[in-house]
Amino acid sequence: MQLHELYSSLAIRNDNKILVFVIDGLGGMSHKDYGYKTELEYANHPNLDRLASQGTTGMLTPVLPGVTPGSGPAHLGLFGLDPISFNIGRGVLEALGIGLIPGPTDVLARGNFCTVDREGVIIDRRAGRIPTEICEQRLAVLRNIHVPQADIELYAVQDHRFVLRLKGTDLDGDVENTDPGAVGAKPKPARPRIPRAETTASIVNSFLDQAFVRLKEHSTANALVLRGFSMLPSIPSFHELYGLRSAALAIYPMYKGLARMVGMDVLDCGKTISDQLQTLKTHWESYDYFFIHYKYTDSCGEDGDFLSKVNHIETLDSSIDSLVRLDPAVLAITGDHSTPAGLKAHSWHPVPLLLLSPTCRRDGSTAFTETVCARGALGNLESKYLMGLLLGHALRLEKFGA
Repeated sequence: MQLHELYSSLAIRNDNKILVFVIDGLGGMSHKDYGYKTELEYANHPNLDRLASQGTTGMLTPVLPGVTPGSGPAHLGLFGLDPISFNIGRGVLEALGIGLIPGPTDVLARGNFCTVDREGVIIDRRAGRIPTEICEQRLAVLRNIHVPQADIELYAVQDHRFVLRLKGTDLDGDVENTDPGAVGAKPKPARPRIPRAETTASIVNSFLDQAFVRLKEHSTANALVLRGFSMLPSIPSFHELYGLRSAALAIYPMYKGLARMVGMDVLDCGKTISDQLQTLKTHWESYDYFFIHYKYTDSCGEDGDFLSKVNHIETLDSSIDSLVRLDPAVLAITGDHSTPAGLKAHSWHPVPLLLLSPTCRRDGSTAFTETVCARGALGNLESKYLMGLLLGHALRLEKFGA
């Protein structure tokens, strides 16, 4: 029996509400230019600190020690699903995030426009985060590319991101990324991981060859990379597993896709944290579980902008009381993974967790930081165990065994 199946077998229904606030990329690492503090330790966040003193804290390891997670597995762990057993590709999540429902034989990939120099070497992996309108203009140039054995569809997502969908027969999503993951390297060709994916890799490379010719006249966003080749998997829903009416309040499409993957209703929540909080208040009586996602701490970390990440943490702190006033039975505040500005990338570092509930044991925590949370009563847990804590503190799990 897998973990989510155990939780499911014990799940009971009541009126106790669960609220999970995910601050994307929240964790950091000691930065020598800022007194060897993390972004969270450097920031001023009195409201988060107050809640830490009223609840209990710990750390979450998204997958396993030393393993750096993508956003997909990092969130699935928070939702109580083993991210190793349910390894969902980025392409499917991006597609679901924009409301695109893949067919069972479709292969999808997440695309990034990037900027390359005259030698084809990547000098900006995100093309300066071009606006979505420019992304759409670039896609318009590529949409009539024809490749035998598959129909190719392209959909703008947000900024430099887009979705590639391949429709055909005998396709397989087990294809390596063309994104080298760093500047100073050229986009890679698509390579199959298994023999069955050879046709798919060939189709992708034929598309890329034509796309690079059409894009090279531009000075920015003049190339593209693809990652997260995948096909639609079978994932149990929150309602099936836990009997929860669940809702997601996310602005970025991918996180909407993650929520749809586990059967959450994705609410129209505007473009700002204030919009999200107002939407939460409006729909408070309609759901049992709420997932709120905040992206920009992660973006700043990836850009290597330590102080901007600090500023976003401090801005969020002023919104925390709005969550508390709704009086959820359980409030959890954490991140999906760490994105230290010093690395400009996701990392394996554990993420702080704050849990507030009438059923919590106060553990003497005085602040919401990595250092304090590492000494908290919850210890260092794999993220997949968070769901059990949420259900338990909400009195939504019956006793196990005689």
